[in-house]
Amino acid sequence: MQHLTTVLRVLRNKYVLAVLVFSVWITFCDRNDLFTQYDRKQELKKLEQSAGFYEKEIALTRQELTDLNNDPAVLEKLAREKFYLKRPNEEVFVVVDSTSEKKETNLQ
Repeated sequence: MQHLTTVLRVLRNKYVLAVLVFSVWITFCDRNDLFTQYDRKQELKKLEQSAGFYEKEIALTRQELTDLNNDPAVLEKLAREKFYLKRPNEEVFVVVDSTSEKKETNLQ
């Protein structure tokens, strides 16, 4: 009983009560409460990771572009692989891997 009266006396102090109300308000009721701040921090971390990924992809794409502009062999390789272009009097055979098609149909 003595302990309860001590706690009640401390809670009647206006400064302790103000700090307690402020803490509850900031933790649960504010627009920028702790849970929202945590979610925003997680989202920021994901966005920073994706920004790093896209920076690497941009660097690779720029390197490929300079290779395509400066090296005719790379340009020919791209034309043959992606667009199935060929030289005159040359035959092109497209080989499709049947195992990869089976895997794709099983996934769907």
